[in-house]
Amino acid sequence: MNVRPILQALSRAAEARMIVFGDYTLDKYLYIDPSRDEPSVETGLTAYQVHEKRMYAGSGGTITNNLRALGAQVISIGLMGEDGEGFELRRCLEAVGADTASMVRSPEVCTAVYTKPMRLQPDGTWAEMNRLDFRNFTPPPQDLQARLLENLEARLPEADAVILIDQFCQRNLGVLTDTVRGEVSRLARRHPEKLFYVDSRAFSREFRDMIVKCNHLELTAGTPDSGSEDPEILERAAERLRRQTGNTFFVTRGERGMLVLREEGTAQVPAFPVTGPIDIVGAGDASTAGIVLGLTLGLTPEEAAALGCCVSSITIQQLGVTGTATVPQVCERLRSYGTMFAETGGNQL
Repeated sequence: MNVRPILQALSRAAEARMIVFGDYTLDKYLYIDPSRDEPSVETGLTAYQVHEKRMYAGSGGTITNNLRALGAQVISIGLMGEDGEGFELRRCLEAVGADTASMVRSPEVCTAVYTKPMRLQPDGTWAEMNRLDFRNFTPPPQDLQARLLENLEARLPEADAVILIDQFCQRNLGVLTDTVRGEVSRLARRHPEKLFYVDSRAFSREFRDMIVKCNHLELTAGTPDSGSEDPEILERAAERLRRQTGNTFFVTRGERGMLVLREEGTAQVPAFPVTGPIDIVGAGDASTAGIVLGLTLGLTPEEAAALGCCVSSITIQQLGVTGTATVPQVCERLRSYGTMFAETGGNQL
């Protein structure tokens, strides 16, 4: 693998300016030491004592965190409530240097939150307990959808790329409703000079005229091949969607790397091998940050996929947190990976 173009591109990461548009959540980690457990006087049930909490911007915030860690500039456009969690979400975004002026805040919605209780294990590691989620179970009001679209169009001239994050699997319960999805697809058609990229869990096939990324499980969900890891099956399914969406298509496959499909053909980009325990939370978002940054800086889709694989390989080694990767970390891993492939006679991209 020739990693020199990727290393050279990363030296210009600070020039890249992105809009991250869509679903933002607050990731709230609660740390519980079982030695502090005590019975509730009222119920007799065990009351878990939280001795520490850590909060991070999640979903679109995870992409934002990774882009900022890599040096890119980020404009955040999403939806949050006028609640304490919304305050914390904005604080987390601003702490990493994101521009939050175009976030839409309203008392008509609650801020989406993933609350993750983490329990200390005898071996000193942390294990995640049952998650507690805060969600909106009705579509966002039409006026809020209109404000989000207005903010996106107003900030578009400032950006090189727009990353759409479609986090939720239930139709119309996130920012990218049917209405918003249609309008953003039309915006992408009107602005071919801008890079539009979507990471959608459930509705990849419904976006048009933009780059699409999903994982292999999302790609085959609801089909007879659901859950398949066969590269030929995945390639056929992804090629069908590539033709529908009208642009390059990325399929992440965990430890098997990534498929890159475009009109010229299909490439398989290997994963970066890692050892030891891993935590895959946020791996897809980290891949997205690397892919879009690479494309914005002029890398080929295959080189951008390699950068995405590299970024995610670093974040998954950060346990019990939503991780990020810095440019020095990425460069170090790219160099070692390039050396490994050279020594083993691996194919170059």
